[in-house]
Amino acid sequence: MRIFVTGTSGWIGSAVVPELISHGHQVLALARSDASAAAVLRAGAAVLRGDLEDVGLLRKAAEETDAVIHLAYRHDLGQIGGADADAGAIRAFLDAAAGTDKRVIVTGATITTPGRAATEEDPLTPVGPIAARIENLRNALAAAQDGANVSLVMIPRTVHGEGERHGFVPQLIARARQNGFSGYVGDGSNRWPAVHVSDAAVLYRLAVESAPAGSVLHAVGEEGVRVRDIAEAIGRHLGLPAESRPQPEFGMPLGALLGTDMPASSALTRNLLGWEPTHVTLLEDIDLGHYFASESDEGIPRDAARVD
Repeated sequence: MRIFVTGTSGWIGSAVVPELISHGHQVLALARSDASAAAVLRAGAAVLRGDLEDVGLLRKAAEETDAVIHLAYRHDLGQIGGADADAGAIRAFLDAAAGTDKRVIVTGATITTPGRAATEEDPLTPVGPIAARIENLRNALAAAQDGANVSLVMIPRTVHGEGERHGFVPQLIARARQNGFSGYVGDGSNRWPAVHVSDAAVLYRLAVESAPAGSVLHAVGEEGVRVRDIAEAIGRHLGLPAESRPQPEFGMPLGALLGTDMPASSALTRNLLGWEPTHVTLLEDIDLGHYFASESDEGIPRDAARVD
């Protein structure tokens, strides 16, 4: 297939492109900058220079390709602007796919379900600061009821791997170096779901190849990794103690995330598509040491899928 992909120079996109190409697909990659264009060209993709806000360009690209994987999100536009750009892009892709069997894959984030692991069948409720983005996902799924071949891939809080520079693990490392301890909230028993970036890329390929219309897929390799275990692994490598601290000391949004139990299951996804993560776990990845190669790493918390 010829697949149009947004967010190809981002963390997940940089793994999705080679995964698609290695399985015989051609990739048309949206690139907003010269650096992004050069990166996707090196990966073997064709480049379309443009922006998520250019809905006419997005629709034309979707019309001229066989499928769409939408990974990009304009965080630099703020909550309202980012959600508006995302909504416009999704509408453009769905309009292009109308009346065809063109598959559209839209990216979201796994939700939090108090008291248990979230599943693919849990409702997407638009609440909190990302309510507008969740509404975009709901609208995409609603289009499936009208015949659109659209599916969601939900990404966990931590997408790890060598080369990650802007996720939550790099930020925790940067905070530990700054504070002289590796911190967690409460007793640290709350859990974060996680996946290796290469395993996530495989799921995107399987989704664009064969996901049923209206499916919600969880790219979750580990249902829940204890935050205290993450803090202790970081502390071991830095020679620092792991210590509990009040949530406000971490600021927002990191403090709230550190103190929330947010496990998520991928059992239904694995059964549906035969997806089986094969790469190292989060704690094994931390123990490999590559996260600690740069003393100047200034990781900042961002959503897993982001625009270049």
